[in-house]
Amino acid sequence: MFNSSFPASTLYTTTAVIELGAGLALLGCPSATVMLLAGAPLETSAALTAARVAGAALLTLGVACWLARDDTQSLAARGLIAAMVLYNLGVAVILGVAGSRSQPVGVALWPAVVLHAAMTAWCIGSLLGATAAHAGNMKSATTERQ
Repeated sequence: MFNSSFPASTLYTTTAVIELGAGLALLGCPSATVMLLAGAPLETSAALTAARVAGAALLTLGVACWLARDDTQSLAARGLIAAMVLYNLGVAVILGVAGSRSQPVGVALWPAVVLHAAMTAWCIGSLLGATAAHAGNMKSATTERQ
């Protein structure tokens, strides 16, 4: 599915490890985790609740990627990677804008922006590789039938 030196299974595994870690951090220590990104702790119960909801969502993404790591050819696998493009791009933009507009920022903010931008590129490359491979397979199947 991914025409590169890294197979799609590596993309899924990498995403699973990153997002499971981030999800657990937000669930267990939401204020400290946000302090690393934003440079300020969460101070209200509503903010802590929202951070924990985000942590649960990241755990969900991590589990989905972990379970999909051996399924790199299905339409569901491509759909998961497409969702990861939107997620990673959104996070990179949101954190980048936050870092540009506010002071102070946490020590992990810019590394997180770079990480999510790189993951976006990796996911897009995986999708493009899958599309090219799918087109090649369709052409081969058509040629074989003739």
